[in-house]
Amino acid sequence: MNYTKITETPSNYDNLEQMDTAAILKNMNKEDKGVADAVSLVIPRITQLVDALAERFEKGGRLFYIGAGTSGRLGILDASEIPPTYGMPHERVVGLIAGGDTAIRKSVENAEDNEQQAWKDLQKHNISSNDVVVGIAASGTTPYVIGGLNDAKANGLLTGGITNNPGSPLALVADIPIEINVGPEFVTGSTRMKSGTSQKLALNMISTALMIRIGRVKGNKMVNMQLSNTKLVDRGTRYLVEGLGVDYNKAEKLLKKHGSVKKALEAEK
Repeated sequence: MNYTKITETPSNYDNLEQMDTAAILKNMNKEDKGVADAVSLVIPRITQLVDALAERFEKGGRLFYIGAGTSGRLGILDASEIPPTYGMPHERVVGLIAGGDTAIRKSVENAEDNEQQAWKDLQKHNISSNDVVVGIAASGTTPYVIGGLNDAKANGLLTGGITNNPGSPLALVADIPIEINVGPEFVTGSTRMKSGTSQKLALNMISTALMIRIGRVKGNKMVNMQLSNTKLVDRGTRYLVEGLGVDYNKAEKLLKKHGSVKKALEAEK
């Protein structure tokens, strides 16, 4: 298979150990500045994926991220932030990582090399045809991810893929490939750097745009957020002060009475 493994190409910098701290940091920052521009080039693909997700979510579908190492952890991070931020059930956006929960904190040897495991992990969630599986792999070659996407497609699911090597196996297997070319890493092959940053940006865009599209945001406010701490209760109260034109104390009482900003707005307007 002919494609350039950009994530493995030599860094644009050498003799890193001879740089002082300021030079290391300035050069890293210089490289990071191009990441958002690289993501901007794939917005049409992200748009395609979000629109497809929104359509399926309205039918009860779910979003599953699958990945290994840094990519898997980023998927889990994105999924874990949806319930508190947008009040969605935990099972609607799910992150799966090669090696299971242990691999979130510690590397699990050879876990990413099992082509069959991702589908086994997905099946534990009673996977259905309205679900969407998005594989994340900087290299675009991770067997856990490739195998999972192949099995998902074979079972009639829509698949997406986020990779930093255009033309890689992941890009070829995914129905909607998101190929983000950020160039070589500052430390050669260290894809937790620019590649990981680009994946985080793309995941932010996918999940946030999806939540907006399915009505979890009103105006520019997180009206469905879980009121799980003092900061969020204060934020929700201030939203109601603005939205209802009442004083802070009245807004706080209404928030606690109805349990969410959205319910309070709907009941009191």
